[in-house]
Amino acid sequence: MTSWKSGPISLKIAAAAPAPAARDPAGEKAALAEIGAAVQARDFERAGRLAERALAGGLEHPAVLNLAALKLEGEERFEDAVRLLQRAVALAPGDPGARNALGLCLRRLERDTEALAQFDQAVAIAPAFAGAHGARGGCLESLGRLNEAEAAFRRAIELQPENLGGLAGLANLMSRRGAHAEARAMADKVLAAQPGYPDAVNVAAAAELADGDAPAAQARLEAVIPDPRLTPQQLAFAQGLLGDVLDARDRIPEAFSAYAACNMGLWRTYAATYGAPPSALEFAHGMIGRLEAIDPKAWTAAGEPAPGATGHVFLLGFPRSGTTLLEQVLASHPEVRALEERETLSAAMRAFLAAPQDLDRLAVASEGELAPLRAAYWARVREEGAQVEGKLFVDKHPLNTFKLPLIARLFPQARILFAQRDPRDVVLSCYRRRFVMSGSAYQLLTLPGAAGYYDAAMQVAERLAPALAGRTHVVRHEALIEDFDGVVGAVCAFLGLPWTDDLRAFSNRTRDRGIATPSGAQLAGGLSAEGVGQWRRYRQQMAPALPKLAPWVERFGYAPQ
Repeated sequence: MTSWKSGPISLKIAAAAPAPAARDPAGEKAALAEIGAAVQARDFERAGRLAERALAGGLEHPAVLNLAALKLEGEERFEDAVRLLQRAVALAPGDPGARNALGLCLRRLERDTEALAQFDQAVAIAPAFAGAHGARGGCLESLGRLNEAEAAFRRAIELQPENLGGLAGLANLMSRRGAHAEARAMADKVLAAQPGYPDAVNVAAAAELADGDAPAAQARLEAVIPDPRLTPQQLAFAQGLLGDVLDARDRIPEAFSAYAACNMGLWRTYAATYGAPPSALEFAHGMIGRLEAIDPKAWTAAGEPAPGATGHVFLLGFPRSGTTLLEQVLASHPEVRALEERETLSAAMRAFLAAPQDLDRLAVASEGELAPLRAAYWARVREEGAQVEGKLFVDKHPLNTFKLPLIARLFPQARILFAQRDPRDVVLSCYRRRFVMSGSAYQLLTLPGAAGYYDAAMQVAERLAPALAGRTHVVRHEALIEDFDGVVGAVCAFLGLPWTDDLRAFSNRTRDRGIATPSGAQLAGGLSAEGVGQWRRYRQQMAPALPKLAPWVERFGYAPQ
């Protein structure tokens, strides 16, 4: 069974717990021996068939369950494989191989929190298990915990220098941070061992693109895209990167076709999970309907200052509107602690934003109802590693725009920084970038969907504007690029921060902070006006989205053409 999906296969049979009471000890022993011989011969297809037959005959043994699950994974029956592996772990809770296999299968289902728990157990049982460290790194990366992911990848390589999962994972992290030379060196090691390994191909192509060799990057990507072993996600990433390469060559129609192929592949892959109603956009429209019916005065309230912090700021707007740049700048200030895109308001959302009509209850909620949610927020902030004592705390999440009703009621003393950018550049950038999939990210896979979701976010912000006017400061992305000191100085004045030259050196801390958004590599290079006005190059392709964006273009004062 050849696959790119989980890297080299390593099965552990000898350490498994004894099987339950056997009805035919001799027959089961022979079956296990035959399965073991197939594994030793690396004939995993035959081993899987034998395991499936043994399991059907009533033989429940961790190794049998593991191999039967592997066969199911090859058939993309991941839910069924998880059930078998959960039984294997129950039979042999101390077997790191079974836990690692379960974690890998959970990752294929993007159940990353559950997967991480299995990898944590695997490395606790077997600290020298390099494969589990590498898999754990991939899981941490998906969860946005990049510095921890880097440590896990490096541990895997330390234990096993040729560990492909660790090498490919670390190469990808370095590529995301713009360290293309370092990333390319590791990717080359992976490709020397397994030519065509898709993650390493993408890293090498990104390095070639960064070095100005777009033709080489294009050839590399076009060679791997037809490979049938790619997962839908791997295929989409390669197609999206090909779009970037073609864009760099100014081949706009071809670039757009590559982006469209990437996005439609993801749209189909995640349709069952995020395509069913109500979509994130439908939910947002429901919110807007309720906000229209609620008295705007309901969103003004008295509140308490941030416990231990000198101040509290929500940085929001919309994805690709400049929030990551501004957060990185502010995080460079010695009096600031910033947290990048963590769901700190999850408890409040469960209580008062599970459905649009919950806004009616939120508008009249008592302090007794709100106080526990405020406490839960600060507890979550600390769980995410933000040490806010004696600092001004910046909670950055562009989609917190949809949570402004919660912010207004829970934190009436918090200040709000609203990142603003040309709506056409925002929507095009959202369409071209690859995000971790979610209900919101699913809306960005089509231009009409992205434009509609942007429009909904701005409508929510507009309806809350009267209540938040005295504590909101708009930061225009294009102005920040053009006049960094002037715009950042005004932000500091709004937040009560003294100016420091550390703010200008924000790019120096990009790697240390582990930026998880698509902006990481761009920020490593410092300020850039490259993205300003990019929509004009795609004017023809963006035609379906432009009418929805036109009112906001006019309202925000951008040139119509």
